[in-house]
Amino acid sequence: MKILKYILIVIGVLSGLNSQASPEIFVNQVAFDSNSSKIAVIGLDEKLTHKSVFNLVNTVTNQNVFTGVLSGPMQVDDWTPGKFYYTADFSSIQTRGRYKITISIANAPYNSAEFVIDNNALAKLTIPAIIHYYHNQRANTPAELAADSKVLLYGSKKRVDMHGGWCDASGDVSKYFSHLAYANFVSPQQIPLVTWSMINTAERLPKLMADLKVQDSIRSEALYGADYMMRALSKEGYFRMIIFSYFKKDPDARRVVGLHASSVTTDEYQCAFREGGGMAIAALARVARWAKHGDYTQQQYLAAARRAFAHLQKNNLKYDDDGKENIIDDYCALMAATELWISTNDLQYKTEARKRAANLQKRLTPAGYFIADDGTRPYWHAADAGLPVVALCRYLTKETDTALRTRSISVISKALEYNLHVTNDVSNSFGYARQTFRFKDKIQEGFFIPHENETGWWWQGENARLGSLATAAIEGGKVLYAVDHNQARKDSLAVYASQQLSWILGCNPYAMCFMYQFGKNNVPYMSSNYGHGSQRGGISNGITGKEGSPDGSGIDFKKEDKGEEWRWTEQWLPHAAWFLDAVTALSVDR
Repeated sequence: MKILKYILIVIGVLSGLNSQASPEIFVNQVAFDSNSSKIAVIGLDEKLTHKSVFNLVNTVTNQNVFTGVLSGPMQVDDWTPGKFYYTADFSSIQTRGRYKITISIANAPYNSAEFVIDNNALAKLTIPAIIHYYHNQRANTPAELAADSKVLLYGSKKRVDMHGGWCDASGDVSKYFSHLAYANFVSPQQIPLVTWSMINTAERLPKLMADLKVQDSIRSEALYGADYMMRALSKEGYFRMIIFSYFKKDPDARRVVGLHASSVTTDEYQCAFREGGGMAIAALARVARWAKHGDYTQQQYLAAARRAFAHLQKNNLKYDDDGKENIIDDYCALMAATELWISTNDLQYKTEARKRAANLQKRLTPAGYFIADDGTRPYWHAADAGLPVVALCRYLTKETDTALRTRSISVISKALEYNLHVTNDVSNSFGYARQTFRFKDKIQEGFFIPHENETGWWWQGENARLGSLATAAIEGGKVLYAVDHNQARKDSLAVYASQQLSWILGCNPYAMCFMYQFGKNNVPYMSSNYGHGSQRGGISNGITGKEGSPDGSGIDFKKEDKGEEWRWTEQWLPHAAWFLDAVTALSVDR
């Protein structure tokens, strides 16, 4: 009996140990730039009883190159009640190499996924793949080209040529300047943003693009996007917003449409500034400065941008679904006016850019977040949250008036300080960017967007939002540092930006790298019509608030969900575009 009792005790102890999950090391599974912040997160089921260390090990030489003390603990009870998180900061290590984090808990060793540290590491590893992703998202199969070269306008017998462009997502072969226009405050920038982003990278990093042997590829891809927007521009002067597939395999089902909720199609396909029109103008005005051109000349690109801008100056309110402009019109029109001002030095564009910059200033609350409308609705966005600051930074590359510069710099400063405050003033071990929103007439803060919102149905992973906020932090940080050399704030913004990118690349509670075919863990492949689907370098939607949680609280990620898994696993054009912008801002062209 004593022996049996002893065996049962041992089995009980072992069962208790097995019920405790092993310590987890969450880390960016791809790369850190040498000069960037570098933080890993360790998750434990029990609080450490004493200070513990972590090691940074070179996986080629198997040598320990750095030992540091874990910081913490933190808890994020909204996500993982009872879990303790510690952080491992190894930002001081800049030596090129391949590494892993190791820890020892209760004399048992644990290792992280491997990652690279190098100068411009993220750009070197990911930009060629992102170009590959976009190239393979081209709507250029014979079936698509045949259908889109003579596609019907909804509610009409008229056909137009709108061939080209990129399929929107790994599960949707439609093509969008923007969708969700009917929701007014949630419109994301899609094909025009992608085009502008690739133009931006090609211009900002010419030496690096040449070293990577992708200079011609990225320029060709950007021109491909510009040419599609030229075909989408109507004789009247508006851009046609959407070619919708109706999720059917039949290419003849495709139509030029506007969209309402639940994929209800309409003839309201004219783009307002906020519905892709502003960013399309910006991209065309910018690419018009290139020596190289696509199917159209530089003069045609610029003329189209000017004509579209003039048309929206007269008709924008008519195209806005609620007949009112909001913050998205302001920052998209600011981008359009700024690029036209740079290209032409025309007084009218300077005046309009200054007006839109002033509008953004008026929308900033004392707390530091923007108001989206003319009332009290806080500005939050699942994809483009950083675009107001990015637009102001772009405007400042042209603006020389000292007083006006000071006002815009103040807006950037307050907005970025708010981002740091709302993110860091709660227990937040991963540094995930938080936001302010109104839910049921109450202003509140949270990690993820509210699932009950103006769209009536749309919520998904927010990796584009994270990329946009990282871009804003890096670009805005450069502007602010040039003014006051505040090193502490610059460092805080660098940490903030790095943690958003690391989240996308695997440093998240699911240890999931959302850039396809990178890192240790990826989402499943998603197929699509015409042979399209998940592509290397594409980025999936990512993590959300808990399904069934109307205010977006809690946390969720599912690889399978009876057809609804797209909310987490589907690749989407804006995710890679904003990641590209962030990496471009982070990189040094040498």
